[in-house]
Amino acid sequence: MALTAESTSRFIDLPSGTMHYNEAGEGHPLILIHGSGAGASGWSNFNPNIEALAENFRVFAIDVIGWGQSDAVKDNVFNGPVQVIEFMDALGLDKAALVGNSMGGIIAIAAAARYKDRVSHLITMGPGAFMGVPSMFGAGGPTEGIKILLKGYQNPTTETMRELVSVMAFDPAMASDEIAQGRAAAVQAHPEHIPNALKGFQTGALVACGATPEEVTGITAPSLLIHGRDDRVVHFENTLRLVAAIPDSRALLINRCGHWAQLEHADEFNRLVTEFILSN
Repeated sequence: MALTAESTSRFIDLPSGTMHYNEAGEGHPLILIHGSGAGASGWSNFNPNIEALAENFRVFAIDVIGWGQSDAVKDNVFNGPVQVIEFMDALGLDKAALVGNSMGGIIAIAAAARYKDRVSHLITMGPGAFMGVPSMFGAGGPTEGIKILLKGYQNPTTETMRELVSVMAFDPAMASDEIAQGRAAAVQAHPEHIPNALKGFQTGALVACGATPEEVTGITAPSLLIHGRDDRVVHFENTLRLVAAIPDSRALLINRCGHWAQLEHADEFNRLVTEFILSN
């Protein structure tokens, strides 16, 4: 029987708040961490990956607090790396592989840098590189993708979500009515997340948890850094910075791929992640 969002849905109370997640499979723990876009959640960012990865791993697709069905952020504090460790502690997970897309990659990198003994493998797709180094915001200000991502919170209509999906993906066919409507409905179902996300972007608090260059160079986990050649949200040069800084790392640049490598190239992504973890 195919996995569904409902059949895999779980909730857990953490010191940071109540977190929603989807769980499937058995084996080495693998935590999937989504990006910051409007309507994002563990399931929406990783639904083509969860079942395939669950053939070899115990997979957890979390809704970071402030997104999805998890609690709202309090006091403008976005503490993603802390949440990951709280989640692992609550479930009795000694070590886990972390897979993060965009903001989720920033969270995974910081967790790997600060909690070395808890992270077995680090896999990222399209994250910013370091705190204090321009990534999403260059000399010309926010990238095209970040501007539309913000618009998704300011005006979360189906039309805006179609724009959002279009800029996130290389293939325009991904901007289907079904996906656009689903993202809009997800935002509207939890309106409490909208002002928090906008404030987090405006104050910089949303990415304040990111690792410094010095922290990144101390990462010891084997690291696989994936980036879309055609990413219009976070330029692939961020991954080039990371692979130069993380000692045990390798980078994979995928052509005809935007910000969502795990969705646009799901079969290849699932194979790469599985082989990487099992062989390292």
